[in-house]
Amino acid sequence: MRNKLLIPCIYLKHGQAVCGLGEEATKAFVVPDPVELGRLYGNQGADEVLVFDLSETDEEHDAAIGKIREIAENAEVPVIGAGHIRRMEDVKKLLYAGCKRAVLNFSKPGNIELLEEVSKRFGKDKIAAAVSEPEQVKRNLEPLKCYADMILSLTNDWQSFREDWEGALLVTVLPKEREAVLEVLQQTGVTAVTGAYVSDPKTDRMKLKKFCRKAGIPVNTWESRIAWKDFKKNSDGMVPVIVQDYKTSEVLMLAYMNQESFETTLETGRMTYWSRSRNELWMKGLTSGHFQYVKSLTLDCDRDTILAKVSQVGAACHTGSRTCFFQELVKKEYEDTNPLKVFQDVYDVILDRKVHPKEGSYTNYLFDKGIDKILKKVGEECTEIVIAAKNPDKEEIKYEISDFLYHVMVLMAEKDVTWEEITRELARR
Repeated sequence: MRNKLLIPCIYLKHGQAVCGLGEEATKAFVVPDPVELGRLYGNQGADEVLVFDLSETDEEHDAAIGKIREIAENAEVPVIGAGHIRRMEDVKKLLYAGCKRAVLNFSKPGNIELLEEVSKRFGKDKIAAAVSEPEQVKRNLEPLKCYADMILSLTNDWQSFREDWEGALLVTVLPKEREAVLEVLQQTGVTAVTGAYVSDPKTDRMKLKKFCRKAGIPVNTWESRIAWKDFKKNSDGMVPVIVQDYKTSEVLMLAYMNQESFETTLETGRMTYWSRSRNELWMKGLTSGHFQYVKSLTLDCDRDTILAKVSQVGAACHTGSRTCFFQELVKKEYEDTNPLKVFQDVYDVILDRKVHPKEGSYTNYLFDKGIDKILKKVGEECTEIVIAAKNPDKEEIKYEISDFLYHVMVLMAEKDVTWEEITRELARR
């Protein structure tokens, strides 16, 4: 059986997160910054995040798209976009903003016809349909089966069409109670839930998943494939843990775990160690706010050391440094050819030239001439690559591609596009 998902919802109004759809609810702000709320959800047990745009005008919607893009970049879990979809361009904007799928509201005229159009353009797996009454499913069952990957039920009466619909079903649980969430998740055909309890920032979603497991509901939790008893511990019954940033692989710190801290880490999704100096459990960030959220734990070949890849909030070191490893002892100069690091280093130099112009710099010459000159050079370098590709000597094409990439990075800097945004977009494809 496929694991069932917890999908909290961010209702977006005028760039802020609000409590719901009603007139009064839209005035009650949950967390002023929806990007921070999305990050909180992603780090604290959400499997995906649903963002419901409550914009009333196209101008508001365009502004909301920018905020949805920020949420998708920071939540670290898939994002579903919903609200204010009236034409194919609206779906395109949501998907290009980083959403996993877009949700068409079936109560709006024209969206039933739009469903087929956008499904054929972007793929069925990118499209979901929101229904507010069972008849919307029964009347349109065939097009839904053909062109939608998921139904988002906004009604309590979802059971009346559950047997007819075989795809993914995301149910909005209206009561703000844990028991109501568990009851719905236990139902056959339900693949995910959203609603007030799941979306409440105060809800401990990791603990909720623990209750789901106890109730026999399959959910995504941290379960170790190797039991603690099979680890090779030191004389104190502990194993060292090397901690890395999951994005950059930068080594952040070294700490130790015993069985209690290991099990607490799995249960909470937050790195928890055993403090040898204080002789107590130590959840990283509990006092400083600099939590480490687990992305992966890997045991080495001897089973005596853990490698943890984490999402680090703030600094890892008690000194305030990003990493504990900053006191250089010896170093031999070497050429770092890690592609992403080289790209980032060159890009950083270009950004520095933009902020701190240097006399005689070709990069500053391009920035001074403006976007048209930069685009002209990008176009010229494209042509040079085509010409070089006809030459059997690959040295020429390496040189021209390098020139092209440099000018593309100048363009990226001019348009405030980062390598992280580019790699994230490539990873989604």
